[in-house]
Amino acid sequence: MIDSGKNKNSKIQRKHKRCQAILSRDANVECVSHPTKFIAICNAGLSTGLQKETILEEALKYGRVIDIVMLPNKSYCFINCYNEDDAKNIFDNMHGHAKLGQNETIIYLSYIKEIPEAPNQYNQDLPEGLIIINDFVSADEERILLEAIRMSEEPLENNLLKHRRVKHFGYEFLYGINNVDPEKPLEENIPVECDALWKRLEDKVPDRLALVPDQLTVNIYEPGQGIPPHVDTHSAFLDPIYSLSLESDIVMEFRRSNNNHVPVVLPRRSLLIMSGESRYAWTHGITPRHMDVIPSKEGGGLTIHHRTRRTSFTFRKLRRNRCDCAYPELCDTYAAEQKSNEDKLASVAAKLEEENVHKVYDEIANHFSETRYKPWPKVENFIKSFECGSVVMDVGCGNGKYLSVNPNIIEIGCDRSEGLLQVCSQRKCHVFQCNCLNLPFRDNSVNGCISIAVIHHLATEARRLQAIAEMARVLVSNGRCLIYVWAKNQEFNCEKSSYLHRNRNNRMQNTKSVSNENTQSLSSKSELVDLPVHMNRTQFQEQDVFVPWKLKSSGPKSIETTTEDGGVKKEFLRYYHVFEEGELAQLCARIESIEVECAYYDQGNWCVIFRKK
Repeated sequence: MIDSGKNKNSKIQRKHKRCQAILSRDANVECVSHPTKFIAICNAGLSTGLQKETILEEALKYGRVIDIVMLPNKSYCFINCYNEDDAKNIFDNMHGHAKLGQNETIIYLSYIKEIPEAPNQYNQDLPEGLIIINDFVSADEERILLEAIRMSEEPLENNLLKHRRVKHFGYEFLYGINNVDPEKPLEENIPVECDALWKRLEDKVPDRLALVPDQLTVNIYEPGQGIPPHVDTHSAFLDPIYSLSLESDIVMEFRRSNNNHVPVVLPRRSLLIMSGESRYAWTHGITPRHMDVIPSKEGGGLTIHHRTRRTSFTFRKLRRNRCDCAYPELCDTYAAEQKSNEDKLASVAAKLEEENVHKVYDEIANHFSETRYKPWPKVENFIKSFECGSVVMDVGCGNGKYLSVNPNIIEIGCDRSEGLLQVCSQRKCHVFQCNCLNLPFRDNSVNGCISIAVIHHLATEARRLQAIAEMARVLVSNGRCLIYVWAKNQEFNCEKSSYLHRNRNNRMQNTKSVSNENTQSLSSKSELVDLPVHMNRTQFQEQDVFVPWKLKSSGPKSIETTTEDGGVKKEFLRYYHVFEEGELAQLCARIESIEVECAYYDQGNWCVIFRKK
């Protein structure tokens, strides 16, 4: 039995030393053997599910605490004690004894020289535009307000949400759409007992903040309940919004997209006013838990507040016009307008691609195929790099010239052009018809993809990004993809591309305009313009252009010219977005599931190889 006890103590000591080593290496924290006011919990932190409230509730039994410092994704944390005596009492009673966290892990402590820098969240400035008026109502007024909402015809208990009980006055807030219907007022208006609040508000805040609301939402929170982080819908309500806290204190968490996090204590009977930035640009919510960490009112430091039932009165005034706030990242009005613009642009882009890509390639398929017969060496090498039995998809396979490069793999081609697919079928290739924006393949189903001279035919950045994302989706983990697109600069590192070399007449760079009612500017401003027609075998002057294909035939979207012998020649206009240097790699980098392995220039094309993580 003695040996067993020694072995157990030895095991604990080894584990403790390992944790101290992690602290020293990972957080640059020095552990010491003598008492200091700083303590490290060596084997538990946010990554193990330990919460600040749990630590503080236990530590306050033995001493005073100024702060608890918990670092994201770490299995350790720190206690900043009021003085060394408080630290010693906490250490002696918790080290090797206290069981904390969901798994009731026995914690091991160490004294340390100092704690890594971390701001005390309760000492931070409030979000701009946030105002708290303490004791806005008296205890008697609190009782009257609570009785007023409980005297309504529909018992509050009958309207139950998952996280709280709620009732609306004036207008119902529709959680399914996060908005209100201003044409459907409720029979019950805001209780008259609230009327006295508005005159009082006029005396305490600037005129612009003292509006009379016409909508009230009453929430009742039991201990352990909360509300997810959210922003009150911009299009539904004006600025500001008021929230009156009754029956209990609460901590409300304010967050902004740049990782700012400010916990705000709302005392009982206080009024919270959210205006400006705090109303439009910060989310606010209440974390579901039974207790909160709050600043101690006596002697500084932190203390625990055990929640009791809390009732909130949130007052708002309906918005009757569009929101024109300066915070588009969380504005539903802005998002809806952006979505509408994107839908319109997508519609124009789809029509442009149909007329000036799909129909053109169907018309010129045979002639086009005659000019595309020799595989490009670097594309051929990429395809040959796959192991025997690999499945490689050629997205936008054209006439299928890459579908017989490697006989040891399974090559599958797809294209939007029915005419080009007929050429592939005549060559006994395995092909099917689809749009590269929606590949009819399962996730993680192919080992490799190539897309050679395809996505430059897509007319918006969003559609080009979607095509890349589709190829990434179908790739297996560690699968690779090669993409080629036309470069705007056809002369790179003092070398002219073959595209320019084939200009026998060495004509001057030039463009001419063509009127096309179905085209739209692809710039961020989405202004209606005519796209220029590029003069073949010259440097590109614009990124979005029509590139002619000359054929003695008739067909869609073409310019008719007369040849010297009196014949009729058609110039079919193909839409292209030619890429600037780095543009393709940057587009690929926006997709989290892939990693760009290399980017290079090859005979007038920008090229990228990426691997799926």
